[in-house]
Amino acid sequence: MKLMHLSDLHLGKRVNEFPMLEDQKYLLLGEILSMVDEEQPDAVLIAGDVYDKPTPSAEAVQLLDDFLFQLTRRQVQIMMISGNHDSAERIAFGGRLMEHSGVHLSRVYNGKIEPVILKDQWGEVRFYLLPFLKPVHVRSALHDEQIGTYTEALRAAINGMQVDNTKRNVLLTHQFVTGAEKCDSEEVSVGGTDNVDTSVFEDFDYVALGHIHMPQKAGRETIRYCGSPLKYSFSEAKRDKTVTMVDMEEKGQIHLRMLPLHPLRDMREIQGTYMEITAKSFYEGTHTDDYLHITLTDEEDVPNAMGKLRVIYPNLMKLDYDNQRTRNTTHLEEAADVEHLSPMELFAQFYEKQNNQPMNQEQEVYMRHMMEQIWEEEK
Repeated sequence: MKLMHLSDLHLGKRVNEFPMLEDQKYLLLGEILSMVDEEQPDAVLIAGDVYDKPTPSAEAVQLLDDFLFQLTRRQVQIMMISGNHDSAERIAFGGRLMEHSGVHLSRVYNGKIEPVILKDQWGEVRFYLLPFLKPVHVRSALHDEQIGTYTEALRAAINGMQVDNTKRNVLLTHQFVTGAEKCDSEEVSVGGTDNVDTSVFEDFDYVALGHIHMPQKAGRETIRYCGSPLKYSFSEAKRDKTVTMVDMEEKGQIHLRMLPLHPLRDMREIQGTYMEITAKSFYEGTHTDDYLHITLTDEEDVPNAMGKLRVIYPNLMKLDYDNQRTRNTTHLEEAADVEHLSPMELFAQFYEKQNNQPMNQEQEVYMRHMMEQIWEEEK
């Protein structure tokens, strides 16, 4: 059985106030549908964060509708779950009706998840559609107040599935697995409280993960993030985007391939003086409509640099300076570092500055518990 693993479409997303819908349409209805025609997968797995907001724009909904319709025309089975950016209720809407067209949607979690079963020459493949969950969701559904961590929540939810280990089992889920490498376009966790240990996935032959935007394995090779199809931050500028293809044979035989994606516009970072970056020899022959982060190395600020540079580079998203003044400005360096710290790390720094000593273990445990409670209640 051949599977195409996608996630984190974030339809309707804006990056630095630039709408990405045209780029998303180009990839979904162009690049990815062409891959479907060439690869002819039996199922397309969409592992959450379908939309960028719980209440998506009409244009984003229309794009998803077009994509799903084109897949069903090709008689491809679709498995799709909600992520932390989605409304679980909106993703679930119409799911029972659409099953007849081969579109299988995760339902709002109620403690029970029945597998979607497909068959090939080696027998059944069972797909479990587990939407993004917080411990509070699982405690409520299972009436178990002992569930405190994300790992405990996922383990309880998976135990309730009663997975048959003699079958080939595939899990779609949208969580942060411990050890995965993040980038700047994902939500910052509260003190790492949303980490899930890979041990909860031992009953599954393949785990199609969503949430992290960089393609990577999480533990073993068959627990994978496919990554977002587009770059949504400059921390991803030097990384290639791919689609993950999963070829399942008899139980225990899985082969993975990463197919490269070619976006309408790339996201790049360039650096140099204003004269260098505006010189014809510099930009001639390059893709000047790419999304750019330009760092100017001039010692003096260039008046209206953003406006002038956008004459050549219309999709200039971000402009910085790297010179003697900025390198000597400690405040700016500290502010840049803050962007990469979790709330728990920020509080720990604040506590140490206020008290001239770090938190002890008991205080740290208490703060993590408080942050987790607040994080669970936000939605």
